[in-house]
Amino acid sequence: MAFTHDSTKTAKKSLFYRLITNTALHVLVAIVAGILLGHFYPSVGVKMEIVGKGFIELIKLFIVPIIFLTIVLGISSMGDLKKVGRIGIKALLYFEVVTTFALVIGLLVAHILKPGNINMGNLSTKDISKYTQQTQAFSWFDFFASNITLQVLIIALCVGIIISNLKYRVTIVNSFESVSKYVFKALTFVMYLAPLGAFGGMAFAVGKFGVASLIPLIKLLLCVYLTMAIFIFLILGSILKYYKISIWHFLKHIKEELLIVLGTSSSEAALPSLMKKLEDYGCSKSVVGLVVPTGYSFNLDGTSIYLSMAVIFIAQLYHVELSVPEMISIIGILMLTSKGAAGVTGSGFVVLASTLTAIHTIPVEGLAFLLGVDKFMSEARAITNIIGNGVATLVISKSEKE
Repeated sequence: MAFTHDSTKTAKKSLFYRLITNTALHVLVAIVAGILLGHFYPSVGVKMEIVGKGFIELIKLFIVPIIFLTIVLGISSMGDLKKVGRIGIKALLYFEVVTTFALVIGLLVAHILKPGNINMGNLSTKDISKYTQQTQAFSWFDFFASNITLQVLIIALCVGIIISNLKYRVTIVNSFESVSKYVFKALTFVMYLAPLGAFGGMAFAVGKFGVASLIPLIKLLLCVYLTMAIFIFLILGSILKYYKISIWHFLKHIKEELLIVLGTSSSEAALPSLMKKLEDYGCSKSVVGLVVPTGYSFNLDGTSIYLSMAVIFIAQLYHVELSVPEMISIIGILMLTSKGAAGVTGSGFVVLASTLTAIHTIPVEGLAFLLGVDKFMSEARAITNIIGNGVATLVISKSEKE
């Protein structure tokens, strides 16, 4: 009886601990509080804009270091690109094709279902015309010259290639990895403030635009989950079926890793065990060692879908009309900025902020609308990312007969 009593007490204590440390629960409570404040006290809710904006500004501080470190490590960790050979080339080609496909799918679904198509009556015409003028005056030269995000991306690509060919590459990579760990650790602490950001963003949105502003957020959430489910079972499932592998069988094999990702909202948390599971599944150690770590920088399918949908969502909220050439430009920009997203909680939001900063035509302030639901979309992003990297490893292994 004593054992049973102690076990029950421990279980209750464990449950209590999970509740008080559950970020998703905190964000959910913050969302509800923000909605109530914005609805019953609109003027106070509007004043909470500073809280949401403050969190966004804090997140933006991580844009440059995260993109630089992720790109440099993603390239330099592969070693000399010439020595990587056929496997590396196949992997990079696969990553680019599949992630671009994911970007296009997200963009198309967002255009068809139009989750952000709502009348934001309180958004001033002056603000809308300002962004419309910027869209019409778009220039690739001015865009690059004034954009620190793309400049950092280009520099990181060059640095990564240079390090790949240096004699002391391993030592340098280890140093960058140490710095990267501290940066992401700092980001983890900042993400503890996500409930405050969600509260401020939601209170402002509801206080200024009314409860009706929640409709597109819920619609966006459903659209993201639907699109990622279609991508996993239709696109990735079809790719595996070509190689005579069942997507259901593979998902069952990595179910523990998927649960880890669901609980942490980070695909990186399951990286070591995923690599082991893929080796157990039959993939060679060399292919797993090359494809999986590289995929965490270059093959983020879930993040790609989310980014393209979120960009179009915010454009729809602010009534920014995008032409076909501009949408192609957005896909091109996202092909670069999405490579700066790591499997760490919050970094997808960082990349979205950097993408909007790079585009210039869509208000960065629109991120405030996403704060409330970003935490709940991060699970879908992370799960799709880890499944996508697992499928990529299987495909490359099969094509190499390894």
